[in-house]
Amino acid sequence: MSEQSPRQEFSGLRMGRPFGIPVYVSWTWFLVAGFITVMFGPQMRQMLPYLDEFAAYGIAFVFAVLLYVSVLLHELAHSVLAKAYGLPVRRITLYLLGGVSEIEKEPPTPGKEFMVAAAGPALSLALAGLGGLADLFLINDGGILEVLTWQLWFANLIVGVFNLLPGLPLDGGRMLRAGVWKLAGNPGSGTVVAAWGGRVLAVALVAFPLVTALTSERDFDPVDLLWPVVLASFIWMGASQSLRVAKIRARIPQVNARTLARRAIPVAAETPLSEALRQAGEQRAGAMVVVDHEGRPVAIVHEAAVQATPEHRRPWVNVGSLAKSLERTMILGADLAGEALIEAMRDAPGSEYLLVEPGGEIYGVLATADVNKVFIGV
Repeated sequence: MSEQSPRQEFSGLRMGRPFGIPVYVSWTWFLVAGFITVMFGPQMRQMLPYLDEFAAYGIAFVFAVLLYVSVLLHELAHSVLAKAYGLPVRRITLYLLGGVSEIEKEPPTPGKEFMVAAAGPALSLALAGLGGLADLFLINDGGILEVLTWQLWFANLIVGVFNLLPGLPLDGGRMLRAGVWKLAGNPGSGTVVAAWGGRVLAVALVAFPLVTALTSERDFDPVDLLWPVVLASFIWMGASQSLRVAKIRARIPQVNARTLARRAIPVAAETPLSEALRQAGEQRAGAMVVVDHEGRPVAIVHEAAVQATPEHRRPWVNVGSLAKSLERTMILGADLAGEALIEAMRDAPGSEYLLVEPGGEIYGVLATADVNKVFIGV
């Protein structure tokens, strides 16, 4: 599956850069590899009776590795097509339940969204088809290669079909999102529909085996629900996260630098804090900008530092000691709004930004806290 992910630190093994895309293996993969080895070891011994127990578990481990190679190819199909469309891909991560392609921007059109989402399942189904043909016509000796080929083409068939189910965060959910986006003309509507599809799918994954077990004559074994519950939890959490992202994106148009800016007054660095606060109060300003002797802005007085200064010390503290020097990335255009403003703030994280007019005149100060208030309750 592919997803748009926030930037975050990651711990794991870096395996390489196919097509220029960093590939990492999470430590949780080793848990899955161990589980697959233990689960399939006896089955390999049964299908290949001439192997001893150690060799059978070794073949099972090889199957676990090849299965994740298939998952990597699935994710590469997403990522390579995304790069071809000009979308930056941060990395591919193989982890507990499969893999994820971290695509940092959404496709600009529903058609490209559909194609990027469909590339992964198409690749998995193609691998299943090729493996099935090889199993039928090329490899018929009943040996290790045939057993691995059979296991892998069947596993890829399951992966391909499962990912086509119409609910986020699965690829089929992204394809459904693209379809609704095309019909409604709004990507947010597509996200909501596909996310609720994911929630319905999560409930069905648990309800179907539970109802089947309770209505059958055989004894109910709670262990049979282990994987359905794990998969349903993963899908439910992914769908819920997609709904939160949709709500956030719906509010992004409300983020406007001019609307959210605080009026700022210029002050000299040696001005006592108490005097600067008095001037700000008289002019009903919510921020202070330190300027040099020629009136050019050089720093922004840090609001948190002002609030942390006791009132009795404010006459003896200069505003320059509470200011943060302006870096070029902390100066933003006053006309910025929406995605462009969010992206500019993401590229240079900070608590305050100086807003300037196209001609370079000071417009005001934008506080990150004021921007965050737009998203309260999401």
